[in-house]
Amino acid sequence: MQLLGTIVNSSTIIIGAIIGVIIKKGIPERINDTILKGLALGIMVYGISEGIKTGNLIIVLASLVLGGIIGEIIDIDKKLENLGTFIEGKFKNKGGNISQAFVTTSLMYCIGAMAITGALQSGLQNDHTTLYAKSLIDFVVSIIFGSTLGIGVALSGISVFIYQGSITLLAALLKTLLQDPVIREMTAIGGILIAGISLNMLGLTKIRLANLLPAVFIPIFIYMIYTFL
Repeated sequence: MQLLGTIVNSSTIIIGAIIGVIIKKGIPERINDTILKGLALGIMVYGISEGIKTGNLIIVLASLVLGGIIGEIIDIDKKLENLGTFIEGKFKNKGGNISQAFVTTSLMYCIGAMAITGALQSGLQNDHTTLYAKSLIDFVVSIIFGSTLGIGVALSGISVFIYQGSITLLAALLKTLLQDPVIREMTAIGGILIAGISLNMLGLTKIRLANLLPAVFIPIFIYMIYTFL
């Protein structure tokens, strides 16, 4: 079953988030705040470590510019905010900031080499080993995020299913596009966005990171153009 790895990954994120929300009830607010800020610092280091993996800074900068323009035109951030507001209403605001949790963890879980290569392996070889390993990591992280950011973390399981599932089902086509140099630049851009997450979590900035999401996919088109030239 091609989607087994993605189903397991999505399920572990949702289950982990629910466990985190349950645990949260027994954690004092000051401890919760300290944990959240500690996570933000860790996320910053992770994002920077991914960002410096770029092999071509010009591609990264061009992708951020083009992706930012596309994202602002579509206004992804506003659409996610509206979705979060709607869901928060359904939860009667008991689940924390749904939008922040959803965007933060969706970026964390979807952007990275394991998400891409694991989904490709599932689609091309029916090998779910990488996604199983990712599931274990994401499960632990989702418990922590669920205890600090709330029930919105569980929604990122849907993002993972759609994102990784799409790559898996389109693996034969995407294999020719997602070569190592492309994945490297996508990962680097993702790392920069993840570093931005930490700044927002610390309250230092209010970057509309969702509007920069298209930047992650721009390297695919840049390399396609380069190939045909």
